[in-house]
Amino acid sequence: MEKIINRKPFQGLTNIIRFNWHFYLLAIISISILAFIRIYWFQNFYFDILQILILFSFLASLVVSSYVYDYSGFYKMDWLQQINFNRTATIANINAGFDETSAILQSKFQTSELLVFDFYDPKKHTEVSIKRARKLYPSYPGTISIDTKTIPFGDSKIDSVFLIFAVHEIRNQEERITFFKELNRVLHDDGKIILIEHLRDFANFSAFNIGFFHFYSKRNWIKTVQNSNLKIASETKLTPFTSLFIISKNGITS
Repeated sequence: MEKIINRKPFQGLTNIIRFNWHFYLLAIISISILAFIRIYWFQNFYFDILQILILFSFLASLVVSSYVYDYSGFYKMDWLQQINFNRTATIANINAGFDETSAILQSKFQTSELLVFDFYDPKKHTEVSIKRARKLYPSYPGTISIDTKTIPFGDSKIDSVFLIFAVHEIRNQEERITFFKELNRVLHDDGKIILIEHLRDFANFSAFNIGFFHFYSKRNWIKTVQNSNLKIASETKLTPFTSLFIISKNGITS
């Protein structure tokens, strides 16, 4: 029987604020300075417009974050039903030091072997948000620390690999390609990689403003996958802001 993993109300939104509070603090300071200038120095229409834009960006990112991580139903993982899985398979869930999904995947695949890998390297992956997340949330029991160059598993031994909001933390393009080549090595011939990411596109720009530069474009993911001798078998929009890619080995159909 599947175990229900309950999330706290506004857990996703709370995490976004806790991990990225410096951005929101900067927005509040900027709005306050502009308001002070307008009140005590001089009134200017452009200052009003700038205040509105900063405030809109501030609120839009919070609303969209809450929608994606709290209200879209993502963490119920009903989207798994559209993917054909071997329920007695070996599954790997790979994260960048912050893991909200392994317990849910284990409840969904109770007859499968779940391997949890963490590729976080503080010398390479320097985003302050990840450092804060690691301090606030413990690793899933049994998590294995790995390097992006080496996954400690035999060739063609893993049936499914989950990469959920994680791989964009590998900021170097060559490192990402090396990582996907290693995924190719451990992936079973008819296995699949489930990649879920925000994209650097208009929807995410409208939600996160310049924060969308933290994501990668669809073209970039295609390039990374192709250079790793893999292919994108399908793409599904889970929300207007998040995409699910099913990746397989070249010559293998999904």
